[in-house]
Amino acid sequence: MAVSYMTEDGYKKLKEEINTLETINRPAISKQIAEARDKGDLSENAEYDAAKEAQGMLEAKIAQLKTLLANARLINEDAIGTDSVQILNKVTIRNTKNNQEMTYMLVAESEANLKENKIAVNTPIAQGLMGKKVGDIAEIKVPSGVMSFEIVNISI
Repeated sequence: MAVSYMTEDGYKKLKEEINTLETINRPAISKQIAEARDKGDLSENAEYDAAKEAQGMLEAKIAQLKTLLANARLINEDAIGTDSVQILNKVTIRNTKNNQEMTYMLVAESEANLKENKIAVNTPIAQGLMGKKVGDIAEIKVPSGVMSFEIVNISI
């Protein structure tokens, strides 16, 4: 798996999620399996099959998150500048067609959350903004065509 870059906050959240899955969800599923096993014949026990399937999915998720954690590289937030767009910058852009302004923070893929205006650096918009300076126009190819954005502000 490829290296994934993340902030210290994102790293802590990932560790907390793994801890929750291992200490709360795993025992709960084990209890469900034990209760279903106590009901008798396992060959015709739908509850047992469902609990075993849930256990398999949980273990797969834990393994996936642990792999992500093992390949994580923390980003030194003190080394982030604002002279050009880079990861962890908050970028205010203006759509040149309708003059609408939007502010996004460019983050690692694992920390992306559109509700919080955090977009992953590997998205087309973020890729088009990377390396640009205030005043530059970014021509970004999106599924509906090409959009033009002016870089209005870069901050941390």
